[in-house]
This record gives sequence, C-alpha cells and structure tokens, in this order.
Amino acid sequence: MAAGRKRLRPRQKLAHYRIVRYLASGGYAEVYHAVDTILGIPCALKLPHPHLIDDESLDDFRREVRISARLDHPNIMPIFSAFFVDGRFVVVSPLGEGTLSDRLESRLPARTALDFTAQILEALAFAHQRKIIHCDVTPDNFILFPGDRLKLTDFGLARTMFRTLNGSGRGTVGYLAPEQAMGKPSFRSDLFSAGLIAYRMFAGVLPEWPYEWPPSGSDRLRKKVSPPMIALLRRMLEVDARKRFADAGVALAAFRRIRNRALSPGTRRKKRISKQGDWRMIRLREFRRRFGALLETGHPCPRCGAPVSEPMRACPWCGAKRKTHRGEHRFPARCPRCRRGVKLDWTYCPWCYGGKIGPASNRCYTDRRYSGRCANPGCVEKDLMPFMRYCPWCRRKVKRPWRIEGIREKCPRCSWGALKEYWRYCPWCTHRLRR
Repeated sequence: MAAGRKRLRPRQKLAHYRIVRYLASGGYAEVYHAVDTILGIPCALKLPHPHLIDDESLDDFRREVRISARLDHPNIMPIFSAFFVDGRFVVVSPLGEGTLSDRLESRLPARTALDFTAQILEALAFAHQRKIIHCDVTPDNFILFPGDRLKLTDFGLARTMFRTLNGSGRGTVGYLAPEQAMGKPSFRSDLFSAGLIAYRMFAGVLPEWPYEWPPSGSDRLRKKVSPPMIALLRRMLEVDARKRFADAGVALAAFRRIRNRALSPGTRRKKRISKQGDWRMIRLREFRRRFGALLETGHPCPRCGAPVSEPMRACPWCGAKRKTHRGEHRFPARCPRCRRGVKLDWTYCPWCYGGKIGPASNRCYTDRRYSGRCANPGCVEKDLMPFMRYCPWCRRKVKRPWRIEGIREKCPRCSWGALKEYWRYCPWCTHRLRR
C-alpha cells in the first residue's frame, strides 16, 4: 500500500459505491459520504489510513466489523458490509447527520442532554451485557441521526472479556479513564468516559485531570440538574474505578430510577400547565392506542412533536408541511426527492411525482400491506399500499380516495380518510378540518 495515497474524489467509484464527498478523518480512518448505485441509498464509507494498513490495524477493523455484527440495538451503528477493493479495506454503514461532537458546538437544551445521556447508557449497557468494552467512548463516536437518535460506532478498540485485557492504554485523550490510560480497561472505564460526555452536555465544559470534585462548570450543572443526577454523575466520574457502577447496565438502572426528577425544577416542564394542555396529552395518548399501529404513526412532527406517519404530506395536529420525510423509514431504500421509503422492485416513488428510481432488484417482493389495485388496465403488477398517491409500477395517479379502516369520516376536500375527532388538518391535502 502506498504511504501517500490521495483522498477519493467526488463521483469516483469504489466497487458499486459512488463517492459524494469527503466527511472527516479520525485517528484510524477517513470517512466519505457515498451512494450505493445498486440500491440508490446514501451511506458512509470508512477506509483505514494507508499508513496504518498492517496486520495489527487490520485486525482492529475486522474486530470492529465482527463485534458490530453481534450488536443489534437502536443506539449502536449497524454495518451494511465490509470488503477489500483495490487493496483497501472498506466498511459500509448508514449515513448520519453528523456527530455528537458537532452537536455540542451549539447550545444543547437540558432535556435533549438528558435524552442523549439515556441513549449513551442504553448503547453501553447492551454492549456490556454481551461482555464487550468499547474503550473509546467519545462524542466523535456517537453519530447523530434524524429525530435526535444517537448510534455508537467505532468498536475498533473494543476488547471482549473472553480475551486477556492487556490493553495498551489506547483511546481518545480527554475522555480516557485513569486506569485505561495505564493499560487496564474495564466496563467501568466506558462509564467514566460516558460520565465525562454527560457532564460536558449539562455543564458545557469537559472536566480535566486530576478530576477533583467539583470540576469547573459545577455552578451551571447545579442550575440544570437535580442533586440525585449530580450524585449519579459524580459516581460515574470517580477516579477510583472501584467506586463507580460495575457496568453500564447498573448505571442505566440507577438513571431510570431518577430520570423523572433528574432536571432541576427550573428546567422541568410543569405537569399541569392548563386544562387545554392536559386534554391534548390525553387525546394524543388515546390516538396512539387506537390508531398508532394502524396508521404507522411512529415519527414525531419536527414542529409540535405529535405522531405522524411516513405517507402524510402535513402534520394533522399543527399543519406543518411534510414535503420531505425526516427520520427512519420502513423500506430498504429512499426516494431521492421526498426521502420516503421505497421498495427495491418499485419503478417509481408512490409518495411523490419524482423521476424513475428503479427497479434496483429483479426480485418481486410481496408485502402484507398491499391492499389495493391500480386502475390502469395496462399495469402489470397493480398492487398498491394504503395512502399511495401514485402507482409504483406505472406512475398513474391514484384516484380512489383512501379511507382509514373502520372510520367513515373523510376530508371534505380530498375525500381521503380523516379523523376529525383528533386532527385539526387533513394530513393528505393539508385542508383545515372543522369539528
């Protein structure tokens, strides 16, 4: 491997991946935004630095792939594939919006910091339960996805408890536990690093050696979180590893016990703001119980936080337009125009009038959600799913009004199913509904 290999250029191809742009470079690899030209989906390519390509470093990357393959969790980054091409080792994973480190460059609300803390502990608890120590828990190794979802990545330094822990003190300076710097990593080392991240999120400053309590920024910390939360952070940041929680599972259980009272009274939302606020929460809860699964409203509206589904063109609660979908999707690929999920055997996006997208596979995929038929007599496949606007096979506009199962109510403008008891706007045509 040549020591001075240049960075990949935009539009350059690596196997069936086309490079879009360079993203970042870490201590072990460089990362690129790429597009899978077969599936048509964006992804991230991680390539080890050429000067690090030796047997030991390749073992680290192979270990990362094998460990990640064992960890199926919403807060742990999955790996699509890993392969050698042109003498380079490539790891392919989902493409996020940035890192937690990038997010910490701007103001972080206390409630978001609390949610991030929970996700960090969830990811580590899942790994620790499977006897895996990450050894490099830093904001750079948490990738941010839509909906403020964090996913832990880079298990290249991980060690398992089935192996002899003769670590070399590797990790990221600034987030390294004292015992890990001496070559003795453990589950408690990951917790120390997680405690540093959580402290920085709440206090805005990263504690430094010798980690004496209280660190700098403690005044700001006391304004944001309650004494029980401060006690939890202090235990995670104990210099003596024996005084910390045994692993992230124990820490997560302690965090869950105090989560509802973790924030200081000044930052908590009042439980009873008004009768109208109480009624809205009851209405949302009842809607989720009755229609959440049927309409697949598993996504929060970016404006009001109320539940919306992928096909909806507007939030039925606040009327916010949804030309593009933000968040995870229920299909293996995305439409490049509206960002909604599509199946690999579809020729067109059924949610918007975008250009041809496929098919990306010759295989015909069945699905229990197909419940309608295309009216075009020349259409070969004809299968439609509820609330499709166009046929995914022939692109003909769907003229039949879709109804909600078991509900007779409809929008007076588009005649599609509408829940006037709950919604203020029609999610299909954005018309304001009258109750």
